[in-house]
Amino acid sequence: MEERYGWRSMRSSWGIVLILILGAAPAWAALGQPESSVSTDGQFLRGQIRDEAHEGYRLHLITDPSGTVVREYVSPAGVVFGISWQGPTVPNMQQLLGTYFTHLQQYAQAQTGRRGGPLTIQKNGFVFTSGVHMRSYHGRAYVPNLLPHSVSPEVVQ
Repeated sequence: MEERYGWRSMRSSWGIVLILILGAAPAWAALGQPESSVSTDGQFLRGQIRDEAHEGYRLHLITDPSGTVVREYVSPAGVVFGISWQGPTVPNMQQLLGTYFTHLQQYAQAQTGRRGGPLTIQKNGFVFTSGVHMRSYHGRAYVPNLLPHSVSPEVVQ
């Protein structure tokens, strides 16, 4: 029994993160999509929405009942150029990344034997970083071509 459920059942934190990333959870505004979906997301999640105006972009913070905070970064043109998350659960990446989710899927399929450390993808005009530390999940994704001219990628945190 020990061989059957030994190291294979506990491959790494990467395996757990991947399962959570690809698993089901509430819907969020999608990367590269219009800002209009933010209020719908807040209602659907029964989350608290806080809006902040910054120089060159708007920030919408949604806190769900579990304590996970999703930040949606919106350009003056009204497009979500970046997202980030932090909390005890991982939001549904398919909903959060929209059409960019395929980049995450392709990378995950190519990295089936990968172990430990943060997950980082930088390809095809898409940047994604995700990690976990003591059941606190965090990450960010952005599209460099959608960043407003006066905003650096470091803003997406």
